[in-house]
Order: sequence, then C-alpha cells, then structure tokens
Amino acid sequence: MFRTIFALLVVSGLSVSLLPTETFGQPPKVLRKNLTQKAPEEKKGGGKKTAPAPTPTLDEVSYGPHPRQVLSFWKAESSTPTPLLFFIHGGGWQGGNRMGGMNLYVPAMHKAGISVVSIEYRFIEHAIADNVEPPVKACLHDAARALQFVRSKATEWNIDKTRIAASGGSAGACSSLWLAFHDDLADPGSDDPVARESSRLLCAAVSGAQTTLDPAQMKEWTPNSNYGSHAFGIFKEVNGKKTRDFDAFLARRDEILPWIQEYSPYALVTPDDPPVYLFYSAPPALGQEQKDPTHTSNFGVKLQEHCQSKGVTCDLYYPNAPGDVPKTVQEYLISRLTE
Repeated sequence: MFRTIFALLVVSGLSVSLLPTETFGQPPKVLRKNLTQKAPEEKKGGGKKTAPAPTPTLDEVSYGPHPRQVLSFWKAESSTPTPLLFFIHGGGWQGGNRMGGMNLYVPAMHKAGISVVSIEYRFIEHAIADNVEPPVKACLHDAARALQFVRSKATEWNIDKTRIAASGGSAGACSSLWLAFHDDLADPGSDDPVARESSRLLCAAVSGAQTTLDPAQMKEWTPNSNYGSHAFGIFKEVNGKKTRDFDAFLARRDEILPWIQEYSPYALVTPDDPPVYLFYSAPPALGQEQKDPTHTSNFGVKLQEHCQSKGVTCDLYYPNAPGDVPKTVQEYLISRLTE
C-alpha cells in the first residue's frame, strides 16, 4: 500500500526535486500536466487511473492573504474532538499541490477517526517576488501559520489540538520535520488570535525527507548531492534560465550558515522535541553516490543518530531496516494519533 502512496507523491510533486538542472519556477513538463489536470476514474481502453481525492468538508480555506495560502479540510465524524493529520505536499518547494495523495490518506485516516488538513503554501518563486530572505522562509513559515490557523479552528472543526501530526514527502517532509523540531512560534502577547496558537506537534511521519539543508553535510553523507541551493535563492543562468547551483551553494555555505542552521531540521533538534518517523524506499550507503541523492536514506540514518544523541525518538524504515518499526507512514500516524 505505501509503495503506491510513495509513487503517487512522486507524481504529485517529489519528482520536481530530483532534477539538479530544473528551471527556476517551472516544474518538469510531466509534472505541470499532472498539476493542471484532474485524474479521471478511467482512461481510454478501460484501464483505471488513480481516483480523485474525496470532496473536502471545507475547501479553499484562506489562512493568509496570499493566493497560495489556502488549505482543504476533511472532517472525520465524531461526537468528540478528533486527532488531525496536517499534510504538507512535496515538490521541492517549487511544485505539487495539496490534493496529491489525499485519495489514499483521507479514507485511511477517516476510518481511524482522524481528520485531515492539506495545505498550499508560497513556492520559492513567490517568496522571491515577496522579497523574503531566504526564500525557504516563506514556505516553512506558511506551514507554521497554517498549523496555527487550524488550531484556532479547533472548536469549530471538532479537532483535538493536542493530537496533531504532520506528514509529507520530500520538501513536504523537510517542512514537517522543521515544524517538529523548531521552537514554538506562538506569540502569547499578540493581538492576532492565530499567532497566539502553538506551532508544536504530537509527532511527524514523513517519506523521502531531506533532513538537512547544509551542503557540507549533504556532500559528506552523499557525494553526488545536488539539492538545496534554490531554498536560499542561489541559482545560475543556463540558456537564459535560472537553475539550481549546488557548487555555488557549497562555496557560500559559511556566508549563509545562520540561515542554514535556522532552516535545517537536523540543526534544530533538542531533547524536548516530539517523536518522528522516517520512510525511505531504498537502503542507505553512507559516503557513496546514490541513484536518488535527493531522497536517499542516508539523510535518515544521520538524523536518527543525531536524534538518539539528543534523546529524541526517531524511527527509521527502509527495506530490510533493523528493528521492529512500522513499515508505512499511515501505520505510524494511526498508531500515534489514536493511542
């Protein structure tokens, strides 16, 4: 089941972060097609395509002034407040959409009595247009604001605000881990009731996560790493178009180290952080080049080591991984949110 989910997430957004020479602001052609077309139930010849996501209880709910700051909510029927899955889609912070994977997640969560929220957020190109530095700040702080907004709706939406878990794939996974490890962004003295809400989580369960945005760490763990420069607005011109530039990113590392430390999940881990679960589709090989360096389980191995040193629970799954850990993100989420 989860391999199907992971594959769908790749189609819905993960693949955008696989391409080191990807054009700034433009997901690959196949991805753009998937973002603009709803999957029909059947295709010509009788073969079935992926079913669309269930109709949300509430859709296009604004949590901020930007057109990208919207979310969808699927309410689980219950006479008591329900746990909530807070989903952040992948796509390298440059593509994807909130409906990716919801045809699988929503029915599974509802069956367990868990409500679901899936969010949109500003992409890197929107952050640059808004003069946000570094650009990834907009993506991550949008996620935090959406989480605070959802908490502000807890009574109205019948949500237990103490049982909220984040999940996502690739960049959505990185965003989820950032929320899990970042200090609470609540501002108790604010005049804004949303800002007074907590940004902390019960747990996070993610797939294909980049656990650091430090290019030196990435290069050490996986020598052919090529991800992350776009998060900090570092590009090069290729045929008149902006593309990612990992070499320049690595060269400027010391200059932008405060940003890297603020927006890398690895750098934020402290003993008071919630448990996390990491899923990867292939085993690790630390220090060796990887077929998919952007989603390698090398990220997971190093985060797990770091979490263990801080006393934070970090479960790690990949094929033939040691130990008795859940084999899917859904299994972990349901277990944690309903215990």
